[in-house]
Amino acid sequence: MAAKPQPTARRIGLGHELRQHRKAAELTIAQAVEGMPFDNNTLQRVEAGWKSFRQIAHLKLLLERYGVTDDDEIDRLVALQRDGASREWWTGVGTTNLLSGMQRFLGVESAAREIRLFHPTVIPGLLQTESYAKAVHELTKPIDETTTEFGQKSVQLRMKRREAITRDDDPVKMWGVLYEPALRYPIGDADVMREQYAELIKLAALENVTLQILPQTESSYVAYHDVNIMVLGEGLPTTVQTDTAWFTVAVSDKPRDVGRFSRMFDAMVAGAQPPGYTPKFLHQLARKITP
Repeated sequence: MAAKPQPTARRIGLGHELRQHRKAAELTIAQAVEGMPFDNNTLQRVEAGWKSFRQIAHLKLLLERYGVTDDDEIDRLVALQRDGASREWWTGVGTTNLLSGMQRFLGVESAAREIRLFHPTVIPGLLQTESYAKAVHELTKPIDETTTEFGQKSVQLRMKRREAITRDDDPVKMWGVLYEPALRYPIGDADVMREQYAELIKLAALENVTLQILPQTESSYVAYHDVNIMVLGEGLPTTVQTDTAWFTVAVSDKPRDVGRFSRMFDAMVAGAQPPGYTPKFLHQLARKITP
């Protein structure tokens, strides 16, 4: 997986800049689309980074209305439009029956410069080994009523996503808080858990990865759901994600949501052990596993 920004990130970036140009022109969305070959809903979705204009001509018409006349600026925004309409890196990896909201999440995650993770019951997905991920899917398969193919494709995609952490070229910064009960929760057999602990120790040694253990105590704050904060950089909005009880993926860059998730993560970091403690604790867990 390349380190350069992906199509979803380009769409988010283009939408952000178009919104700034519209505000500079002191136009509402309704005023901006008046007489245009697209409607309010289209411009709203373009500004939010959910879609691209169908035609380059539509973008140029909008820029003309906003008073953007500099040829270099127009060419740059047109290039963003073209890149945003290209295929995502995961096309062909195996995305059959993706959860609702997953396409958007994958695009944002692929553009992240830093990712902060927490899960209250299992090891976060991007830190999972292939065996652990397979065991998680087998465990939840009868509950979620998913197929074996769905599980295989999901694990394949997850392993591909993990490459962003370990790649040589500009790896993503990873900051994970590992909840003690989640680490102790047996997924699969003893070999699966030993391999997973060993992988976490290996990841913790990377310069771009910080892993902290959150002990199970009465005084520490613990989030009741998974927390995923993706810092995009380059003027793009920080975005948060969590799974829902309805088998969907919720993604938001609203400042209120980002602020809440950030406070949750910071509170758990405050109650967690320092990173240097992590390998020692994982070694202890591995020794306690019985065959």
